[in-house]
Amino acid sequence: MNASSQSGAVRPTGLFHAALVAILAYGAAPAVADTALTNASYTATKEMFAAYNPAFARYWKAKTGEAVVITQSHANSSTQASLVNNGLAADVVTLSVPLDVDEIASNHLVSESWKQRLPQGSTPYYSTIVFLVHKGNPKAIKDWPDLVRWGVRVVMSNPKSSGGARWSHLAAWGYALKKPGGNEASAREFLKRLYNNNKVLEYTARGASNTFVNLKQGDVMVSWENEAFQIVAQYPDLFQMVVPSVSVVAEPPVAVIDKVVDQRGSRKVAEAYLQYLYSAEGQSIAASHFYRPSDPAVASQFEKQFTPLKLFKVGEFYKDWQTIDRVHFQDGGIFDQVYDQYRNGS
Repeated sequence: MNASSQSGAVRPTGLFHAALVAILAYGAAPAVADTALTNASYTATKEMFAAYNPAFARYWKAKTGEAVVITQSHANSSTQASLVNNGLAADVVTLSVPLDVDEIASNHLVSESWKQRLPQGSTPYYSTIVFLVHKGNPKAIKDWPDLVRWGVRVVMSNPKSSGGARWSHLAAWGYALKKPGGNEASAREFLKRLYNNNKVLEYTARGASNTFVNLKQGDVMVSWENEAFQIVAQYPDLFQMVVPSVSVVAEPPVAVIDKVVDQRGSRKVAEAYLQYLYSAEGQSIAASHFYRPSDPAVASQFEKQFTPLKLFKVGEFYKDWQTIDRVHFQDGGIFDQVYDQYRNGS
C-alpha cells in the first residue's frame, strides 16, 4: 500500500460513491413513524448503537408519546464526514475524531462552536489505545517498547484513513515524548521503528481487526480498547488484552447536523438523542460496550472492568486538531516521514 500517496483528508472516489449508495439505501426512511432520525457513525460503534437506539426510542416514547425510528449508518469516520458534506442527510454524527466534525463545520453544516454544546467537549464517553495479543502472550508484549523489538509483527490501520489509527499514532507519539529524556527527535525515531514492525496497514480499524483475528496475521494489534474488549469477549481462548503503562484519551465526538435538522424539523429529537448519551442509561450502555463513561457515578460501577493507566490528552501537545492533522497526517507530515512503505514488516 502506498500510504504516503493518500491525502491527509481522505476523500475516496469509487469507495465514496459506493458507500453513499449503500448508506442511502440502508438509511431509507421507514414507511410509518412519528419521527425518523439518522445517525452517521464510525465502524466500531455498530454494536453499541444497536443497544442504545432501542433504549432511546423507549425513553422518547415515554416522554413525548412519539415513536422514533433510528437509522444507523457505519463507515470509517472520515468517509462519513465526506458523505455528510456531500449530501447524506444525517441528523447527527457520532464520529471517531474531532477533526471529522470540524470538516463538516467547515462546510457550514454544523456550528463552529459544536464542542461547546454538550459536556466534555461533546464527548459523552471515551476510550484509549491498548494492545491485543494471542492467548498466552507468546511475544511477551507488556508495553510500548515491546512493539518496536525486532521480530514483533504489528498490525495497525492507516492514520491517513482511520480515525482509530490516528489515536494509535498519537498514543505512541505521546508515550515517546513523555518517557524520560523524550523529545520530538526520539518520538520520530520511535514511530519509525513502530511502523517498520508493521505487518499490515489496513484502511480501517475494523479492517485491522479482521486481519489480526480472522486472517491470523501479526503478533500484536494496536487497538481501540473497546474493540479489544469485544474481541476478547468473543474469543476468550484465542486472544487477550495488554494495557500499556501510558496511553491517550481517545475522545470520539458527537454533533447535531444543524442544516439537516432545521430542514427536516428534527432538531428537538436529534438534540435529545445526543443528550441521552449522558444519561445514566446511556452511560451504562456505553460502558457495557467497553467505552469508558464520563459520568463518575456510572464509571464507579464499571471500575473493575477497566485497567488503570496513565492517560494524557492530545491538547497537552497541540492546540487543535487542525494542527495535529497538518503536523502528522497531511502529505509530507510526520507519518509520511516515518513510514517506509518498502519495509512493511520485520
